[in-house]
Amino acid sequence: MSNPVSTLPTASARFLQWTPAWALVIIAIVSVQIGAAVAKSLFDTVGPSGVVFLRTALGAAIFFVAWRPALRGYSRRVMLYITIYGATIAFNMLLFYAAISRIPLGVTVAVAFAGPLGVAVLGSRRAVDLLWVALAGIGVLLLSPFTNETLDPIGILLAVLTAIAWAAYVILTKRVSHLLPGNSALALSMLIAALVAMPFGGSGAIKVLNDPLLIITAIVVALLSSAIPFWLEFRAIRSLSPRVFGLLLALEPVVASVIGVLILSENIGLTEGLGIGLVTIAAIATTREH
Repeated sequence: MSNPVSTLPTASARFLQWTPAWALVIIAIVSVQIGAAVAKSLFDTVGPSGVVFLRTALGAAIFFVAWRPALRGYSRRVMLYITIYGATIAFNMLLFYAAISRIPLGVTVAVAFAGPLGVAVLGSRRAVDLLWVALAGIGVLLLSPFTNETLDPIGILLAVLTAIAWAAYVILTKRVSHLLPGNSALALSMLIAALVAMPFGGSGAIKVLNDPLLIITAIVVALLSSAIPFWLEFRAIRSLSPRVFGLLLALEPVVASVIGVLILSENIGLTEGLGIGLVTIAAIATTREH
């Protein structure tokens, strides 16, 4: 009888080989949004920064167990990119969670998506590409409750900073994914992200040790919010341009809205439904060339 553990690498390799790159991004987005829903149950105990540290630390542990990357022997250029990339991952998460603690999630996502959208605009070389960018942008705005909201200026500033970090993440993921063979660069980057997040959330994260259920929840969050999506996105962007990758990320608020209906029993009105439709059309159009 074959060992189930030994078949995992082969099974994952086949999955990556048979699944289109754009589909990997969509699966990653769904995983992140489900993980975010689960993560909310940890906020009261460990705080937003504590959740970020748990996501990165446990994600790094999972990657190191799975891929066992070497810790030495890399050039200064490689380590510089990995360090910057890891710090970008950490600050992207820290800024995003800090923003949603002050302003609504929909507004935060809309403002933050300006980052990937900007990458898509700058990477566009055809007139039709600008149409899909515009549709995605309008769709995200329709999904965001900007009207009738008293917005915290600090929350908006944090969301803007998240947009900058998200744009840097899109660009750096493409470059870092080709630095080293396999997934070593991702594992090392997640370790750096955990070290960067530790001063902000390390003390809060320790509180999960008091409750076995919280420990299990933290592991589930790490799998759904870090290990699975970062692994899939890291692999997908090797064959996707930053423009297409950035536009596919427009599905984040769409998936969040759908999960809100299915899991949190939230309602979607006509405006939100139109926004979902526009973003979906833009995403489908950009994947046709892949």
